[in-house]
Amino acid sequence: MIPATTLFIAVGKRPAQFIARTRRQLVAEFTIPDSPRFADARQIAGFVRDLFLKGEVDQVQIVATRFINTMTQQAGVVEFLPIGEIKGLHIQGAEAEEDFARDNTEILFEPSAEALLSYLFGHYLNIYIYRVLLEAKASEQSARMVAMTNATDNAGALIKDLSLEYNKLRQGNITKELLEIAGGQLGNA
Repeated sequence: MIPATTLFIAVGKRPAQFIARTRRQLVAEFTIPDSPRFADARQIAGFVRDLFLKGEVDQVQIVATRFINTMTQQAGVVEFLPIGEIKGLHIQGAEAEEDFARDNTEILFEPSAEALLSYLFGHYLNIYIYRVLLEAKASEQSARMVAMTNATDNAGALIKDLSLEYNKLRQGNITKELLEIAGGQLGNA
């Protein structure tokens, strides 16, 4: 069950229609061209970021299709904001990892670490939304390609079956005509 305070943002006409049809609260609808542009992602990320920073929403989740490969696309929910713990930091070599753990060097940021993270935060959100848009488009195109391939294969099989049926009927008619001709000549003799 979706809580009453859940707000929805739709990217595209169909999600907006679904949200309206299910009587959920749609706060914004974004339309993007056939090929997603980075400017579109920036607009969406900016709107979502403003909602989050103003405190109008506690968290932001994205429901989208993830492209895995040509035959596999996976729909899922991804946590967008707040940004959780950074995982997957990989340092090459065992020595480098030990050196990193022992290093107590304090790093000075110019500008401040807060200003740098604030700057990178916006870029990260823009890039993340752009990646989601691209994966959704790749998933859509892949699904269309697979559907068209299946339709072409099915049409080819149907044509083959109908051609075989047509040839059987034609051969039957030829045989029937030959029998009538042969039967007519035997009757005339």
